[in-house]
Amino acid sequence: MTSLLRTKSIDKLLAEADEPEHRLRKTLGPWSLTALGIGAIIGTGIFVLTGTAAAGEVLEVGSILKAPLLDVLLHGRHALGVAGRPGAGPAIALSFFLVAIACALAGLCYAELASMIPIAGSAYTYAYATLGELVAWIIGWDLILEYAVSNMAVAVGFSAYIDSLLGGFGLRLPASVSNPVFDDSLRLTGSSFNLVGFLVVMMLTVVLVRGIRESADINNFMVTVKLIAILIFIVAASRHVQVSNWKPLMPNGWQGVLTGGAIVFFTYIGFDSVSTAAEETRNPQKDVPFGIIASLIICTILYCSVAIVLTGIQNWRELRNAAPVAHALEYIHLYGVERSVTIGALMGMLSSLLVFQLGQARVWFAMSRDGLLPEAFSRVHRKFRTPHVSTWVAGFFVAVPAALFNIGTLSDLANIGTLFAFILVSLGVLVLRRKQPERRRAFRAPWAPVLPVAAIACCLILMASLPLETWLRFFVWLVIGLAIYFAYGRHHSEFGRAPRAPAVVREGVVAPNL
Repeated sequence: MTSLLRTKSIDKLLAEADEPEHRLRKTLGPWSLTALGIGAIIGTGIFVLTGTAAAGEVLEVGSILKAPLLDVLLHGRHALGVAGRPGAGPAIALSFFLVAIACALAGLCYAELASMIPIAGSAYTYAYATLGELVAWIIGWDLILEYAVSNMAVAVGFSAYIDSLLGGFGLRLPASVSNPVFDDSLRLTGSSFNLVGFLVVMMLTVVLVRGIRESADINNFMVTVKLIAILIFIVAASRHVQVSNWKPLMPNGWQGVLTGGAIVFFTYIGFDSVSTAAEETRNPQKDVPFGIIASLIICTILYCSVAIVLTGIQNWRELRNAAPVAHALEYIHLYGVERSVTIGALMGMLSSLLVFQLGQARVWFAMSRDGLLPEAFSRVHRKFRTPHVSTWVAGFFVAVPAALFNIGTLSDLANIGTLFAFILVSLGVLVLRRKQPERRRAFRAPWAPVLPVAAIACCLILMASLPLETWLRFFVWLVIGLAIYFAYGRHHSEFGRAPRAPAVVREGVVAPNL
């Protein structure tokens, strides 16, 4: 049992990352990392969940599995029925700000560990150095789920969005190549293969294999287009703001603000992916913390600005629809701006796909280098210096299910996985502060241990707000992962391998002691 909880030396992790056969190309700077964070954080959520959180939701529960875990624990079977989630109203900007503070707690913990352990693998590597091999495997397996499920859902959504966009020009993609084969109830849809969803993932996979610098440049371009679209909306729509739409500011009180915060929390997921590129950064001790914190600050300003303008141009009660920003722009007859928002939404999908695929491949790479996955996943391309095998595997791992299934109903798995990672990273800060207080930290999370404990508490509360069925699916995934670990990973990891026999000197000849 003790071997399962043995930690890996930080110095050894750093030395292994510098071995020629595993060395990645270090080309990223602070602003490229910031762009990666923005690319992951800002997707279509800014154009959808802002209105949903302002207007609130009406949830058809119907089954105890659909009810939030906390409701089930507190109310049992009384958690059934129709549940409502009151909206924040015009105070949705305050919801975004409060959630940013909660995310910043975890972000500061990530920044400290990233400055100490600038290695690919993010939370997986941090757990290996602080909490032990078994915990590291669990969080690595969890991160694979987080990145994969997120991108499966985005790839399916991108296909639908492209079809809708073409429809505006009187064109339609054949249903047989633009829809998943199975719907969310595993019924046949009549489609042969979601070719659009498959191809978008595989094209981005090619970009990622070609090189981290090339991937970062393309992401920088998409992020720039996305930010321009958001700024166009803010500037153009702000001229049509009616102050009366902001009254009352908090129609549902603090309950509405907090509920709105729970809805928009998941728009911030993605800043942790910055740390997965630490090994490809020129000065990771300083640049990775900068990228994490800067991306959170920039995204918070943009989220709050969009929320203020959106609730100012249309009454918050009318924002409960699938495309609240587009509907609000139609309401004030800004059709040209609506097209820019559409382009921004597409760039948001592509950039989040790119960054999450990058992060997933680096997790496969780091776990393979430690022996927990087959050695092939840690191979580095001789020319491009990228983990090409793990990148291709991660590409097919996402693209094929996206072509076959409508995975959107499982998207909460990405949320619970992310929150679980946040908890372990915050724990890691507490462990290293106690065990290695003398180790140099280029960045220190302030107010420890209060800040890491507060981050853990926030994450636990948000995890408890997720449906019971999400928890059950999460545990099933972890059980599958544990089975693989005990069948393969435990025996092939650094601590599981049989130690080499010491050499014996006999008459001047060095021979292994057999």
